[in-house]
Amino acid sequence: MTTPFPFTAVVGQDDLRLALLLNAVSPAVGGVLVRGEKGTAKSTAVRALSSLLPQVPVVPGCRFSCDPASPDPACPDGPHEPGPGTERPARMVELPVGASEDRLVGALDIERALAEGVKAFEPGLLADAHRGILYVDEVNLLHDHLVDLLLDAAAMGASYVEREGVSVRHAARFLLVGTMNPEEGELRPQLLDRFGLTVEVAASREPDQRVEVVRRRLAYDDDPAGFAARWAEEEAAVRQRIVAARELLPQVRLGDGALRQIAATCAAFEVDGMRADIVMARTATALAAWAGRTDVLAEDVRQAALLALPHRRRRNPFDAPGLDEDKLDQTLEEFSGDSPDDDPDPDGPGGGGGGQPSPDAGPEGGDTAARPEAGEGGEPQPSGAGEQSAVRAAEPFRTKVLSVPGIGEGAAGRRSRARTAHGRTTGARRPQGALTKLHLAATVQAAAPHQRARGRSGRGLVVRRDDLRQAVREGREGNLVLFVVDASGSMAARQRMSAVKGAVLSLLLDAYQRRDKVGLVTFRGSAAEVALPPTSSVDAAAARLESLPTGGRTPLAAGLLKAHEVLRVERLRDAGRRPLVVVVTDGRATGGPEPLLLASKAAGLFAADGVASVVVDCESGPVRLGLAGKLAGELGGTAVTLDELRADSIAGLVKNVTSSRRAA
Repeated sequence: MTTPFPFTAVVGQDDLRLALLLNAVSPAVGGVLVRGEKGTAKSTAVRALSSLLPQVPVVPGCRFSCDPASPDPACPDGPHEPGPGTERPARMVELPVGASEDRLVGALDIERALAEGVKAFEPGLLADAHRGILYVDEVNLLHDHLVDLLLDAAAMGASYVEREGVSVRHAARFLLVGTMNPEEGELRPQLLDRFGLTVEVAASREPDQRVEVVRRRLAYDDDPAGFAARWAEEEAAVRQRIVAARELLPQVRLGDGALRQIAATCAAFEVDGMRADIVMARTATALAAWAGRTDVLAEDVRQAALLALPHRRRRNPFDAPGLDEDKLDQTLEEFSGDSPDDDPDPDGPGGGGGGQPSPDAGPEGGDTAARPEAGEGGEPQPSGAGEQSAVRAAEPFRTKVLSVPGIGEGAAGRRSRARTAHGRTTGARRPQGALTKLHLAATVQAAAPHQRARGRSGRGLVVRRDDLRQAVREGREGNLVLFVVDASGSMAARQRMSAVKGAVLSLLLDAYQRRDKVGLVTFRGSAAEVALPPTSSVDAAAARLESLPTGGRTPLAAGLLKAHEVLRVERLRDAGRRPLVVVVTDGRATGGPEPLLLASKAAGLFAADGVASVVVDCESGPVRLGLAGKLAGELGGTAVTLDELRADSIAGLVKNVTSSRRAA
């Protein structure tokens, strides 16, 4: 068995270590979501935590790790006779991103259930993680239906498997830890809220600390067992401190003053619902127990807010998680005199729990780039004759639903029709591999003609493996939405670029909600460039769009050819995800010989490949050439104006028509 990297040997990352330890002290805190760039010891710290957890007493032979002191009365392996149990180390179970639903919640043998009436159940990862840690690396890449099952189990403390009226329930209480790189996409806000705490991690910029990281990692790689032995004393001390904090936790007093500070803080930051208040209360209590105190102080409330609120105050997908610490300190100070047990933080607002033993809160992660202002004087590009600096995007709006025609089989999402594991049943087929979704009527129909030959004598139906039918279901898939944006001088005219950016930003918001991948190709001057390769991070696309300058000629053909190349490469990487190309332009083409003819030939490549496309016509003014509509025809797609892109434009049109008829 591989020797894990010692938890106490992790350099820096104080916020991360503190959040994990608080959940070890009080699993009711609700788990941790760790956000950060790659290579910041996220996975290393999480995997190291399991060795610090106390031994777990279990019923011998129980696959669901029942506690011998209070066994689950509904345990599928029960009922358990009272008696002494055995102890085993706490488990850390990893959920792979590509896991199936059966692997997560367990599998029920449908064939035996129908033919014999036996609940033959094979436990999944949720059962393995009971009373331990369930770790999901890259949780933002996990399919939505798996995330829903996972978080429901975490909230209820139990897992339910139901197939055609046959159900199995077992306890599933675990410490949920997820890690993610925001560059690869965000979690939905309602899923973010289900994680108790969140921490942002980033690599240190201090040379001495980076040297120490490399030194320790090389020493561990050379001799894992010897390296772990050198840290055994520190590991034992932290393990003993966790046990002591768990024993002290029931004695910690959360006074009315601290509760008022918690409520006032959640109200001041306008978080939705009451979960934030509850998580803050549990976190502050765990902080006091970890510090060896029985009273919750203002410093505990402050640190709890820094861990429990940043991911809950996001108002839209493009808002970076974070907390205004000046506002936090002002709120805590305003409500600090309500109870004698809530003294102000003696170390001031900088430390976030500075009176506690290590680990304390660490540095806040990440700088945010300033949004560029409209105006002139932007840094010129080689091809940008007459270039203007970036302008702000107009206010986003709700867009019409753009979808890919036909039925796909891509990744689960919410845009286009597709054959999926979840959705409405449209037919049946023979199962390919393990049966997951039984089509009961088709199975009975397949088995019925053979009952006499199989010697059926009782009321039960004699079912064989060949009779089973898998349900074919139709749902929605996520697509690759590739934006091809004209950033030339013609788009900058009449201040159209702000409206264009607002439209693209609106489409990006729609792509986030529909779980799409997005990419961004821009063209201006004499060439096109891939501003953002296809990614699940809609935030990254919005940032690239915001800083996009304009100016120069309009190499429309170059933009289309670059987009075609991006799709060709992406088709090799992710063949199941169907593309939707959104060309944002007025249809003009300048530069080089016969630019319109070249653009027409480039558009023909998309039509020949059958790529779904939409042209957002940005032409304005009393005189219009209709070039964008012609381009849409050559692409084999459709054209919409900026006004028609709005979701309320059709509703408004219907309302106007109805009013006209009534007036007549």
